[in-house]
Amino acid sequence: MRSAYGYALNRPLGWILAAALMATPALGQQASDTQAPEAPSAIAAAAKSATSTHWMVATANPLATRAGAAALRNGGNAIDALVAAQAVLGLVEPQSSGLGGGALLVYWDAAAGRLTTFDGRETAPRAATPTLFQDAKGEPLKFMSAVVGGRSVGTPGTPRLLEFVHRRYGHIAWAHLLRPAVRLSEEGFPVSPRLSKLIAEDAETLKANPVAAAYFFDDKGAPLAVGSTLKNPAYGDTLRQLARYGSAAFYRGPIARDIVRTVRGAKGNPGVLTLEDLRAYRVKERAPVCADYRDVDVCGMGPPSSGALTVGQILGMLQSYDLKALGPESPEAWRLIADASRLAFADRDRYMADQDYVPMPTKGLLAPDYLKRRAELLRGDDALPEVAPGNPTWDHAMLAPKRADDEAIELPSTTQITIVDAAGNVASMTSTIEAGFGSRLMVRGFLLNNELTDFSFRSQRDGVPIANRVEPGKRPRSSMAPTIVMKDGKPLLALGSPGGSQIIGYVAKTLIAHLDWGMDLPAAIAAPNVLARFDTVEIEEGTPAESLEPKLTALGFKVKKAPMTSGVQAVLIGPNGLTGAADPRREGSVIGE
Repeated sequence: MRSAYGYALNRPLGWILAAALMATPALGQQASDTQAPEAPSAIAAAAKSATSTHWMVATANPLATRAGAAALRNGGNAIDALVAAQAVLGLVEPQSSGLGGGALLVYWDAAAGRLTTFDGRETAPRAATPTLFQDAKGEPLKFMSAVVGGRSVGTPGTPRLLEFVHRRYGHIAWAHLLRPAVRLSEEGFPVSPRLSKLIAEDAETLKANPVAAAYFFDDKGAPLAVGSTLKNPAYGDTLRQLARYGSAAFYRGPIARDIVRTVRGAKGNPGVLTLEDLRAYRVKERAPVCADYRDVDVCGMGPPSSGALTVGQILGMLQSYDLKALGPESPEAWRLIADASRLAFADRDRYMADQDYVPMPTKGLLAPDYLKRRAELLRGDDALPEVAPGNPTWDHAMLAPKRADDEAIELPSTTQITIVDAAGNVASMTSTIEAGFGSRLMVRGFLLNNELTDFSFRSQRDGVPIANRVEPGKRPRSSMAPTIVMKDGKPLLALGSPGGSQIIGYVAKTLIAHLDWGMDLPAAIAAPNVLARFDTVEIEEGTPAESLEPKLTALGFKVKKAPMTSGVQAVLIGPNGLTGAADPRREGSVIGE
């Protein structure tokens, strides 16, 4: 099999050149939200790609990247850098992640030669029932009416996850790692174009919460202006409590009481979270889920995440097709990718949920014979007229239970941190509060998640249960796909992205662009996004991919153009060092030495 390095760029150059231009925006370039709005000061000077020989940090904001880099320079490792970076992201990118949310981490322990994953996903309160998001007639609530308020808030997992992995792997004192975020919260940081724009777009729901309204708007009620200095002493105080007492300060005591009071007292849409839910929260270490593709293994987080399974299914179905020969501008290549994605999403909606609560055919979904049968469906010349879930073999030789299809909605928020340290440890973590600004409830300087709306609002169809239904203590299904690609038993590439259920397509596209089409890492990330989750192929507007629209329509696809603000952060571990890249569509940056 061919190497994952050093491909010759011997295919049509239109998309490759366009991707390269996106990956290296000109100095002073003006950009929309989908074209990486660059902020004043630190953000304006941030690097979107870099090479190094020792370590690399890639995050969604330059201030967080700097915090992670400082931890490595001070003798820390990948986990130390992860803690420092996430603490800053919760401050400077509050709409995407933070203490009030959850995270999934894929980690390579270089000393042990071991790949593992850590599940810091939020959990449903013990008082949650399958009818949590239904009205008195048993019909699903309107999505945003369920999101805004306390009803959607799950038990946060991020603080305990960060502490859990730091206790196992960290080198630098916990309190020291939180200092950069504490300092920024007290001294202030410049509001980025992206944050300012998103506040303006979400003004109505943010203003419904007095605490959020006071924080995100000026004295005249206007959204915070780009470049204005934003201070958050309440967040700094929360971090000081965490620095002194560990995550126990979050899950017990005054902070916990304030969280519960805020959730249960949310006007018009209260939630059911309790102090006992917070005290009982636990991080779970899980075995990684890996799928073979070409000469590598693509590994990630298993259930409750659908990310690794669905990415693995897409790639597994494409294994027997020569995407390299077709190239990135080929309608035939995108027909194959789109229909493989549609088939994988059909399986996702039927089978994937929290494996601690429902049986999962995890091995069967990635079994070579099953993927071969699914791949046979792609051998026509046109789009599949319809797709349906397959019939994988169930684990433990159990009889397949009846399942109805899910209809959960996932909004495109979230953040990604990717780090490789000098010892060869690799961390890929996707972190979230679900929708932009989560539940819109703010407490102690951070926003609370709306993660429970990742469950299906329906619990059954015609008496047949839905796997991803609400249940007490259950973790809602996620599409987060933190990924580490292994080659010959060692890490080759680490990546992930925000984007709701679009995450799966963003990660798959980046892998195909690099592994099959020979694009270097920055170009692979910047290449136009073309996704198919359900019945419609989505094409990233304003990119060369728009030329595919009439061709894919002629093949029988429903097609629409739309902004697709992926946020891939990735690090490639090559024979001569590291290459890091941040998605040009957002404010991410990389630093390496």
